[in-house]
Amino acid sequence: MANRLAQTTSPYLLQHADNPVDWWPWSPEAFEEARKRDVPVLLSVGYASCHWCHVMAHESFEDETVAAYLNAHFVPVKVDREERPDVDAVYMEAVQAATGHGGWPMTVFLTADAEPFYFGTYFPPEARHGSPSFQQVLEGVVAAWTDRRDEVAEVAGRIVADLAGRSLVHGGDGVPGESEVAQALLGLTREYDEQRGGFGGAPKFPPSMAVEFLLRHHARTGSEGALQMAADTCSAMARGGIYDQLGGGFARYSVDREWVVPHFEKMLYDNALLCRVYAHLWRTTGSDEARRIALETADFMVRELRTAEGGFASALDADSEDADGKHVEGAYYVWTPAQLREVLGEDDAAFAAAYFGVTEDGTFEEGASVLRLPGDVGPVDADRVADVRARLLAARDERPHPGRDDKVVAAWNGLAIAALAETGAYFDRPDLVERATEAADLLVRVHLGEVARLTRTSKDGRAGDNAGVLEDYGDVAEGFLALAAVTGEGAWLEFAGFLLDIVLEQFTGEGGQLYDTAHDAEQLIRRPQDPTDSATPSGWTAAAGALLSYAAYTGSEAHRTAAEGALGVVKALGPRVPRFVGWGLAVAEALLDGPREVAVAGPVGGELHRTALLGRAPGAVVAAGEGPGAGAEFALLVDRPQVGGEPTAYVCRHFVCDAPTTDAAELAVKLGG
Repeated sequence: MANRLAQTTSPYLLQHADNPVDWWPWSPEAFEEARKRDVPVLLSVGYASCHWCHVMAHESFEDETVAAYLNAHFVPVKVDREERPDVDAVYMEAVQAATGHGGWPMTVFLTADAEPFYFGTYFPPEARHGSPSFQQVLEGVVAAWTDRRDEVAEVAGRIVADLAGRSLVHGGDGVPGESEVAQALLGLTREYDEQRGGFGGAPKFPPSMAVEFLLRHHARTGSEGALQMAADTCSAMARGGIYDQLGGGFARYSVDREWVVPHFEKMLYDNALLCRVYAHLWRTTGSDEARRIALETADFMVRELRTAEGGFASALDADSEDADGKHVEGAYYVWTPAQLREVLGEDDAAFAAAYFGVTEDGTFEEGASVLRLPGDVGPVDADRVADVRARLLAARDERPHPGRDDKVVAAWNGLAIAALAETGAYFDRPDLVERATEAADLLVRVHLGEVARLTRTSKDGRAGDNAGVLEDYGDVAEGFLALAAVTGEGAWLEFAGFLLDIVLEQFTGEGGQLYDTAHDAEQLIRRPQDPTDSATPSGWTAAAGALLSYAAYTGSEAHRTAAEGALGVVKALGPRVPRFVGWGLAVAEALLDGPREVAVAGPVGGELHRTALLGRAPGAVVAAGEGPGAGAEFALLVDRPQVGGEPTAYVCRHFVCDAPTTDAAELAVKLGG
């Protein structure tokens, strides 16, 4: 019999709708039930493509005995962290403070006032490696709740007080300047892995936002070291197992320092960010490899993640069925020499094994290898590579596919819109711009809908119940601004302004600090507020970037002031933890450069417009259009006539404008081309 989760729109919650556990979604009613029954709440947080979430569900939540005990002694509450990042953030902070580490599945025991008192992540069905079994944990919590309630209340009160005391100190006076940016670059250089690209050791995550900072820093200062780190990191990832060498797109991270074996789930946000990074790298260097990866990643997103409604699904699972029908991580992607021979025959299999680094011992589990480009095979026949790749891809397509998390997350779709719009514009792929526009239409139609506030998720064209958080507003505004620049349609600028006005009214505190939830959002035990970038730009830095661009488009002092106020935190964090505030540093580069305002009085898609979009000046904004209505679309085009009847570009920054130009080569020089 299905439990209450059957009524939800989250694919993750729906995966648990048939559990014998009597799950509740996060709701006031669940805590009321706990109060009425005088039992604790078991909060279990995960997401649909999380491998160990599936494992714990299978071992414990599908077990009738465990479920019966849980139902008798707890109110079990299931949360999709991608739908409720605010709930996830608050309790993850508590888990990390108490245990020194965190992760998913996250398991937290709460009082009926939602105050946490005991924490963990994955608990096994039997005790092992010094870790108690899940049943032992449940029994221990029940014993403490029954016999030592005062102690439980004291622990919960202390944790909540500690969290409240962690309120973020605003970054200090002023915005990040040359000194802070130079210190951040030095910090990244120290953590850079010269042999293998990327930063730090294993596991190694794609450093998308740090690379954006490095590319912008190079564009503004000419720093060769910054460009080298960016280019070498991108090349190492493109040749590694973290990149799908057959189907395009990136896995979530590499378990090793060499980018060989990935954690196989593919997230929309990683692919959107990396697609844009490689497009920007191509814009900087003209690298064929960067162009190929940008386009293959864009095509992967459209082919594998696009939903029937025109949005983009959240993720593909790491797991799928292997030849024996077992759900195994990476089964869809890995190859043995025998499997290559079966598809390609002896000669081509030997060629493919050398080209893709498939060995008899294997680089993954049970003799299988993750395809990569080890690069030691000498010159190769490009036609033969293409033929082998196509045959392997067709054979792989016959394998059971990984599951897909079909919910559409506003923030991540915003990132995808920006990536697809720019990639389409750079490489003359109007179909990609069209896909970006369709996703933007879905966000306006379904996620803004009637309520004029952003809803975080939708599924099958139906809006979810959860309010958008700061990253949704910041990333969607970023996507709309990129779309406005590429299409010349001022409506997208208007929609971005609408979202950013809500940021000013609902998410902004004193002195420029930002909050992850709106002033009128559900009150949790602490109001989440995290300025650090992790796998995606933080809401804080995403909003700062969009506010700065919008101010450049419109001349709005309020938005410029808000952006500068928000960047105070980058001044504080950039020199200390540059890897974790990469997007904030990229926005700081835009601020240091102006950003430049480019008005093209000429046709959208014409030579001057394209040259403007390809300009490398950090964070430059571009408005294009011609005719009497152009100024109504973009304020930048008001009183900007064509010179001698020719398409004309105007470049301004810091309230100073260059002489207008009709020459594309001259415009390219003005924009760092």
